[in-house]
Amino acid sequence: MKVFKIAFTCLLLLSIKSYSQTIQDIINQVDLNRLTLLINEFSGEQSTVVGGSTVTILNRQQANNDIAADYLVERFQELDNITITDQAFNTNGRNIIATQVGKTNPNDIYIICAHYDTVANYCADDNATGTAAVLEIARILSTQCLDNTIVYALWDEEEIGLLGSRFYADQAAANGDNILGVLNMDMMGYDGDTPGSSGDNEFDIDYRNIASSVAMKDDIINVLNSYSFDLSVVEVNPGTTASDHSSFWFAAGGTNPYSAVLVGESWETNDQTPFYHTPLDREATLDYPYYHEMVKLVAAYTATVGGLVNVDNTVTQIIAPPTITANQTSASYQWINCDTDSPIADQTSQSFVPTTNGSYAVDVTIGSCTERSECIQVDTLGLEEFSENEIKVYPNPVISDLNIELLSSENDASITLYDLSGKLILTSNTTENSATLNLKEMPQGIYFLTIENAEKSGTFKIVKE
Repeated sequence: MKVFKIAFTCLLLLSIKSYSQTIQDIINQVDLNRLTLLINEFSGEQSTVVGGSTVTILNRQQANNDIAADYLVERFQELDNITITDQAFNTNGRNIIATQVGKTNPNDIYIICAHYDTVANYCADDNATGTAAVLEIARILSTQCLDNTIVYALWDEEEIGLLGSRFYADQAAANGDNILGVLNMDMMGYDGDTPGSSGDNEFDIDYRNIASSVAMKDDIINVLNSYSFDLSVVEVNPGTTASDHSSFWFAAGGTNPYSAVLVGESWETNDQTPFYHTPLDREATLDYPYYHEMVKLVAAYTATVGGLVNVDNTVTQIIAPPTITANQTSASYQWINCDTDSPIADQTSQSFVPTTNGSYAVDVTIGSCTERSECIQVDTLGLEEFSENEIKVYPNPVISDLNIELLSSENDASITLYDLSGKLILTSNTTENSATLNLKEMPQGIYFLTIENAEKSGTFKIVKE
């Protein structure tokens, strides 16, 4: 069979989705693996690095949680477009707050919050779950432009009387802050059904007829019903006062109440963790699929009330020759060297042609909104193309097994296959001079195969019959 080899000047398109543009995309960005890591680190199940040292955050009781607070500061410092406030409110208490200022209505404020202090060791559900959720939602939305201001707040000393949130709420009332809603997450990872099973997946929304809390509850349920979540809501009115949302109900002694609700596992149906306030509250007792749904719901609500601005910060990468193009049209562009986190001089067009291997992104600006794409790795510059006597790919067209033979001295190679739209289908590595890809179950059509070793690379058009 003849090998349909495309010269290295061909166009192989790979569409790279950087960050989210719609509410559904926000939902899809919620990363359970990252949430699991955050919970494990923050509840002391595994060590982490704080201040350059390896530590274990085993206990977060209010007189012993400075390392935990420092961990939160460092996680927020990894994000763009936020301002961090380390708010000391008494001898031991530290609220850790990150603010993302709205582009259109900076004085319209929504707060997404949780407490991070504990009463015992570990305390994964109470409240590493809420803390990790705040961090994950901040990670996703900080890449986006929002009309309204979002405050990502992590309260201290909840367990000894809601002291951190009460301090903040009273101060906000005194300042006349225009807080339109406070969504508090406290214990949101336990469900009595077998983890991952199709059980009731019930969760509570605690609210009272204070300010516009009823309307806020309705807005959350509207988000729940507008997208696909494996959750069932239980409305609780009058809601509990035993968590930080109530500090906003009774701000300034109740003279300046704010709208607020609590979202968490279902105490109303007696389906809360049996390990409450004990060191048996470990991450292994959590129902992660249920928890994942909970975080996705809150992320969707936050993006909705925040007013997600529709700027497309995705890019399309042409593998050969290497070119990266911003998908947003009619905007201003500034290409960024991700390795140095610095703008590249005179590179302000919609497309960018790298001249050296590296990692690159683009800042896309429309009006007052600037969003940055994902960093795209370019590593094929300077590599020669395989000659015809150095590599064989056959049979082509192929029905089942596609054979690859490397006839050069360097056999270590990476193999990737894309469909015609640029979607990555499979990736593999070989240290031998031959490899076989089983394409039997793949649909008929045209695919592109790239093969690269330390010295050379090549791109092949594959016809699947």
